[in-house]
Amino acid sequence: MIMTKQKSDEIVDEDLKDEELETMRNIGIMAHIDAGKTTATERMLYYTGRTYKIGEVHDGDAEMDWMDQEKERGITITSAATTCYWRDHQINIIDTPGHVDFTAEVERSLRVLDGAVALFSGVEMVESQSEKVWRQADRYNIPRIAFVNKLDRTESRYEKTIEMIEERLGVTTLPLQLVYRDESDELVGMIDLLEASLLTWDKDTKGAEIERKPVPEEVEEKVARWREDLIEKAAEFDDELMMKFLEEEEIPRELLDRAIRRATIEGSYVPVLGGSALKNVGVQPILNSIVNYLPSPNDVPAVEGYSMNDGEGEEEKVKRYPSPDEPLSSLAFKVTTDQYTGTLIYLRIYSGTLEEGDNVYNPNSENTERVSRMFHMHANSRERVEKAKAGDIVAVVGPDHTSTGETLCSKEDPIVLQRIDFPEPVISVAIEPRREADENKLTDGINKLAKEDPTFKVKDDPDTNQTIISGMGELHLEILTKRLREEFGVEAQVGKPSVSYEETIRSDSDIDQEFAKQTGGRGQYARVKIKYEPLSRGSGFEFENTVKEGRVPKEYIKSVEEGIKEALGNGKLAGYKVTDLKATLYDGAHHPVDSSDMAFKAASSRATSRALKGNSILLEPIMEGEVFVPPDHVGDVMEDISKRRGEVSGIESREGVQLVEFKLPLAESFGYATRLRSITRGRGTYSLSFSRYQKVPEKVKEEILNKRGY
Repeated sequence: MIMTKQKSDEIVDEDLKDEELETMRNIGIMAHIDAGKTTATERMLYYTGRTYKIGEVHDGDAEMDWMDQEKERGITITSAATTCYWRDHQINIIDTPGHVDFTAEVERSLRVLDGAVALFSGVEMVESQSEKVWRQADRYNIPRIAFVNKLDRTESRYEKTIEMIEERLGVTTLPLQLVYRDESDELVGMIDLLEASLLTWDKDTKGAEIERKPVPEEVEEKVARWREDLIEKAAEFDDELMMKFLEEEEIPRELLDRAIRRATIEGSYVPVLGGSALKNVGVQPILNSIVNYLPSPNDVPAVEGYSMNDGEGEEEKVKRYPSPDEPLSSLAFKVTTDQYTGTLIYLRIYSGTLEEGDNVYNPNSENTERVSRMFHMHANSRERVEKAKAGDIVAVVGPDHTSTGETLCSKEDPIVLQRIDFPEPVISVAIEPRREADENKLTDGINKLAKEDPTFKVKDDPDTNQTIISGMGELHLEILTKRLREEFGVEAQVGKPSVSYEETIRSDSDIDQEFAKQTGGRGQYARVKIKYEPLSRGSGFEFENTVKEGRVPKEYIKSVEEGIKEALGNGKLAGYKVTDLKATLYDGAHHPVDSSDMAFKAASSRATSRALKGNSILLEPIMEGEVFVPPDHVGDVMEDISKRRGEVSGIESREGVQLVEFKLPLAESFGYATRLRSITRGRGTYSLSFSRYQKVPEKVKEEILNKRGY
């Protein structure tokens, strides 16, 4: 028997907390909704001695799902952070949401991670949201290991899931285990290909004790074949291992681990493990793989940013290496409102050292602020720390003027790290307090939530005098309005959801616009010649200046761009934001006395309005989704999608269910959950996520314009 549960007193050992960067891991747990992320994280915390009982999502007592709404719904909404210790390594874990409405939480977590554990359900295998989260991690070049969960379910398919990971995600896997079942198809344990042995987890100790046994005779041949394939792949990354493999010598475990680590960090291979987090099978090997194969802060490239050169606004690219001796650089990846401490800012420290009482500089807002307190977080509880250094993830109290994605650094050596890009919201509702007395409380609550969540936007509608809130989906807004009631004590009336449409131009347009005004004294004069051209969907707005010989002086170029952007905020078709176009300022004229920023801003704004008039088309958000449905309900589901202006893009058979992939206009998706429950008698499940904007059909466009009064 091997005891794997660490002593609980090890986690408070101060020597452990002061380990070098080599023994630190910053990792995230990422997956599709309901793949078992939080369940797996709860087990990791238990086996590392971080908690004394295993919290369960279905019982509403999971440590990492601390918000009331997370307990109530059994889903993760905010990315929770915790620190635990395993084999003398400090592991900072971020458990991220899987629901697409909370994609910002995933995005900002991935931005600050060094490695990730990607969970896949062995039943549903690779789902569209698994693919989305994987692509998000690709953008940040994050090394990953994969864990195939739910292997206790008889319909689960471990090897098929590995095949799908390779096909769908375009990666090469490195399976480190095989699943082993008995004659009745019950999960017995996992075969460790590295040691060629069978691992079983003791039920009486909740999986804390592991027994290592010889490989059962009936699978010896298969295990030998898979193990040889593993060694052959790993040997490509280590010459010493390659020699031993070719000469058929005994291969030491540490040599194999070294090669797998190199292959993982380079992103060439994805090691794969399996088990059942719910049944406490296979979790400790995840912890071992995090320590053995995922990078420390030392193994990731230096972080890049921009420095302000000589205070003249010239940007110069600079690097910060993960050393406590470098100047301080850190990224605020999450901002929360705390009822006891006010604003709590989660920081990933990339370089340097930060102590309580230090002053930090925010180059984005040009504020200097003091860090009054600092914590290691465990979900919503905390441990006070006096000092943090490169590689650490901490939460600080003090800076009140810092938003998500901004940099906090030393004032002597300022650096601006790359901001996190968040998607624009696609759905809006009008909100107002039930009682007039709650108006200030509502405004305060909305502003605090908007500071926390970059995909939650607030604006006032001048036509209706209403407050409009926008988010990523119905669930996103539903949870935010519920938080207003529960956390801020505001009873609010919420209108029906409305779609955030956009506009763009149909064809090229060339505008010559003059602005001349005589006000008695000094006049206002500007002339601009701007070419407007449509861009492909999702391109946003581009501005280019090709003016020669100072026809428009340099100091007015920024005002031209601002004037264009201002006009794009209010389209000529239905008043929606205009996107997907390029504006090129190629000529103009100025007056040495009468020209000003205001004049050029006005001229370019009028030019843009002229370019849009009679030359605009309406765009609507299109969602992509998938429905898991029993075979006898497929026809009804497809018919319903078709009625909603949707389009089925594929049907795939999975164990006992059919997977229907489809695209659907967001406007037609409202109430879909209720309809799906009705036509599948509660047996259908679905997920929807934003895909792209596309042109609204003429008939639908007329209805929208009539409703808007245009």
